[in-house]
Amino acid sequence: MKIVLCMKQVPLKDSQIKITSDGVWVDEKNLNYEINESDHYALEAGLRLKEKHGGEVIAISMGPAARLKQAISQALAKGADRALVINHDQPIFDPLVSAKILAAAIKPENPDLVLTGLQSDDLGFGQTGVVLAELLGMAHATLVMEIQALENKLKIKRELESGWFQYIELPVPAVLTVQSGYAPIRYATIKGIMEAKKKPLKEMTVADLGVPMAEAVKMHKMCAPVKSKKTQILQGDAKSVAKQLAEKLKNEAKVI
Repeated sequence: MKIVLCMKQVPLKDSQIKITSDGVWVDEKNLNYEINESDHYALEAGLRLKEKHGGEVIAISMGPAARLKQAISQALAKGADRALVINHDQPIFDPLVSAKILAAAIKPENPDLVLTGLQSDDLGFGQTGVVLAELLGMAHATLVMEIQALENKLKIKRELESGWFQYIELPVPAVLTVQSGYAPIRYATIKGIMEAKKKPLKEMTVADLGVPMAEAVKMHKMCAPVKSKKTQILQGDAKSVAKQLAEKLKNEAKVI
């Protein structure tokens, strides 16, 4: 089974975010990056399928070259067989454009399965994997919590609302977006880290893939959340305070 894993680098969750002077995006100069959380689980899903059924796992990512290899090296150290990197310095806000670039790089591989995380921790559209499936002409499923590879098909467990799950079967090839919590993720071993340096890595650019960068989604302005403190002390006996608190939670905070 040939599995392609899409990975994205996002700012560390505890990063101090500063908006650029034009207000369009965040200042990336002093940010540290990590692999998108749900992409870790997609990688784990791909590696487990490879261990059970054989084949290869190919990691693919795009972004600035300096941080691309750092993210890809983690996938290779954990067990991915080779990597494709698409060097591109500018942020992409349109999931359709992202999907077109990934599709152009993935098509020549003719994979049996393409895995992505459910959504990115920075933009959070949750659309790239779905659009990618359409562009590749493959079946797809989202919110995937379990994958079983059967003969010429996949049995999928999907997470729904209110603790419900759905079991479906899909033909291969397919694109699946994997939910966080799919399975415990592994750590790279010292041996894996050393071996990662010798694994094949193919570099390309958006120009090489011939994908036009005409984004339909435009970022007009970003605003940092305003921090404020407002404390109220409720007076009275316990019954009176409980009644006041319930009213405020219902009418002001609107959480009940």
